[in-house]
Amino acid sequence: MEHTVVERELELRLILSPERSVCVPALLSYHSDDPYAVHVAFHINSEHPVHWTFSRELLVEGVFRPCGHGDVRVWPTKVEGRSVVLMALSSPDGDALLEAPAAQVSAWLERTLRVVPPGAEGGQLGIDDALDQLLAQ
Repeated sequence: MEHTVVERELELRLILSPERSVCVPALLSYHSDDPYAVHVAFHINSEHPVHWTFSRELLVEGVFRPCGHGDVRVWPTKVEGRSVVLMALSSPDGDALLEAPAAQVSAWLERTLRVVPPGAEGGQLGIDDALDQLLAQ
């Protein structure tokens, strides 16, 4: 089975305070062989980007309404007339609030949904093939 990768580079804003934010280049990645997850790499002027992995469904829902709890929360809002998606990430190393352009995130998500439609994720895992091989022995 051939697997597809859907990637998108974009500029996020790391919100430091209500008055201050900094640009953070990021790479959104979706791998059809890991169909339930999205991966985000934040390149914070380092040789070692910070990686986060969370549910694609969470990000899809977060484009439309607040969702998530715990380590990852996502919600849409407007900032200075622009539609954005906010992502609040929490880890033992600290917390981050990131702002992403809603149109760019939505367009990338649409591409992932064309590769693996909602509800079809399980078919990408090859479980049926593995069971067939196991039972054939």
